[in-house]
Amino acid sequence: MPTYDYKCQSCSHAFEKFQSIIAPPLKKCPKCGGRVKRLIGRGGGIIFKGSGFYATDYRSKEYKEKAKKESAPEEKKSSKEEKSPQEKKSGEKEK
Repeated sequence: MPTYDYKCQSCSHAFEKFQSIIAPPLKKCPKCGGRVKRLIGRGGGIIFKGSGFYATDYRSKEYKEKAKKESAPEEKKSSKEEKSPQEKKSGEKEK
């Protein structure tokens, strides 16, 4: 149920009333009994609390584990597989 804002046209008393959507608007001020007007409310504000709200916040455990493995630094290749700088240069000239 929404909260409606009202303001008295006689004494300028402003107040809020928690009412059903289908309830008729109030007509009398609770303070002086004068005529009241329902104001256009600013609506209920949405409050986001927490570290963030992104699609990645709710990933599955399997996805997170796979991402960790992929982002881990690759192991250095053995010295047998690597070419020396001289071999690399000579290999480039042949091409």
